[in-house]
Amino acid sequence: MKRVMIVGQPGAGKSTLARHLGERTGLPVVHIDTIHWLPGWVERSRDEKTRLCHEVEARERWIFEGGHSATWDNRLARAEMLIWIDRSLTVRLWRVLVRTLTQLGRTRPDLPGDCPESLRNLPGFIRFIWSTRHSSQDKIKHLMATAPAGCRVVHLRSNRQTRQFLASIDSQP
Repeated sequence: MKRVMIVGQPGAGKSTLARHLGERTGLPVVHIDTIHWLPGWVERSRDEKTRLCHEVEARERWIFEGGHSATWDNRLARAEMLIWIDRSLTVRLWRVLVRTLTQLGRTRPDLPGDCPESLRNLPGFIRFIWSTRHSSQDKIKHLMATAPAGCRVVHLRSNRQTRQFLASIDSQP
């Protein structure tokens, strides 16, 4: 396994799974938030995000977690495994709230520097999660249905399934 694509809606656990999978396999992990944001919560242009995603996708080895669905087809064409972390809206909102409160004032490791968690950003992020809850899920379902024959598709719906999946992955030599 050389290339793993992880998708899911905000708060599903993509970054956490990517980190654990990277530790287990030795594959380099790329978080979409490091492509989406510049330091200080400055959003990159769509073209710049696309260019950076394509650069990562062209590499020989990666675990690439997250969105920018404009590049999903290209990423999926190269992926050997597609993982969808599919958690309920309630679980995701709770995780985002807890993550924000526990990381308040600090920058998470899956973000570029100087992007501290803030209560000021929380209402807008919750509105985004709410407003995209159906459209995002529909996009991911379509992605799963169009995975190439050689791509292993994994659909994780619970913490237990995620733990079992990680346990089934051989550790790096």
